[in-house]
Amino acid sequence: MRRPFCTESQRLAVKNSAISILHILAPCHAGGLESVVLTLAEGHHRRGHTVQVVAVVEPAQGEHPFVSTLRSAGLQVRLLELPAKAYFTERRLVRGILREVRPDVVHTHGYRPDVLHVGIARRCGFPTVTTLHGASRTTGKSSISERLQLMSMRRFDAVVAVSHAIAAQLKKQRIPADRVHVISNAWNGVGPRLDRAGARQSLGIPDDATVVGWAGRLVHAKGADVFIRAMAKLNDLGTMVSIIGDGRELEALRSLTSSLRLDRRVIFHGTVQNARDFLPAFDLLVLSSRTEGTPIVLCEAMAAGVPIVAAAVGGVPDVLRANTDALLAVPDDPEALASAIRSALEDPTLAIERAREARTRLGSHFSTGPWLDSYEQLYRTLTAGARVS
Repeated sequence: MRRPFCTESQRLAVKNSAISILHILAPCHAGGLESVVLTLAEGHHRRGHTVQVVAVVEPAQGEHPFVSTLRSAGLQVRLLELPAKAYFTERRLVRGILREVRPDVVHTHGYRPDVLHVGIARRCGFPTVTTLHGASRTTGKSSISERLQLMSMRRFDAVVAVSHAIAAQLKKQRIPADRVHVISNAWNGVGPRLDRAGARQSLGIPDDATVVGWAGRLVHAKGADVFIRAMAKLNDLGTMVSIIGDGRELEALRSLTSSLRLDRRVIFHGTVQNARDFLPAFDLLVLSSRTEGTPIVLCEAMAAGVPIVAAAVGGVPDVLRANTDALLAVPDDPEALASAIRSALEDPTLAIERAREARTRLGSHFSTGPWLDSYEQLYRTLTAGARVS
């Protein structure tokens, strides 16, 4: 049963009251989605709202790093340690948590929670929100998970798109326009804790090397293969390549690196906690994604003052102004990406100037306060039972 729409007096009663928010996600060890959820939950917790996080993780030795980070931030965590496909058990446990906590708003993040739990929350009478952090579609085909997620979008009271490109995609999928809200990701205000020398020492990078870096999940959508192919076209520059991250394409990328004779130039660092601390090691950060939302790594590189070359995809143009803040390239095109990387490396003075412009833009356009306000207003509207517009 859905909550009935409230009267005007009821809306006024909740206008300034604390909100009970329950986030549900199946976190990776690190990533943009996890960073957004942490910043959102911690920010609203500090504002006096009641925030709890349900984290669905596979059983493992030791506590999941993201869960540890949540607890360190003083957040209440409901940990569900379950095998990968224990869907019925997960639904039963989440239903029990909802009935116990009785939150004002249920906010899900990612394929699995979106598909499994929107129906449960609706049947329990709780307003539902999801944030679509990105999209994996890069061709005319969609994965089964993506198709199921897009179908589930129609059941939410509100769907947050982190870029205008994602919002446009949602509307093409016949998600009611009055339920779609564009709230771009924000920078949490935390800069790198390491300087250039410290970051290079930690990553094992020589002090005098010119280093082009990449950070993200090693999956098709993130386009690490596009980056590696681009770097193979720049052998004459003698640059080192530093790749931070892990994922199912790691071995394929190692093979690609070997086939392109880049073994001596490319370092795969694997998963690095708080990757933002190591970005100052790079002379240039490259984002080569085939599809994106609003990449948190761009905000982290902007905060670190690192020059950027990025594929002009998804929400990237919402964050970076072409030629002013960074060089933008055609997506999924190693030749175009290589050309942009070459331009940035051959004129480091101009690249540093763009990085300064980007850092100024970061502070003025992507601060956390207004971002938290936007989500809070959305929650309040749903809590009051008003139609979202």
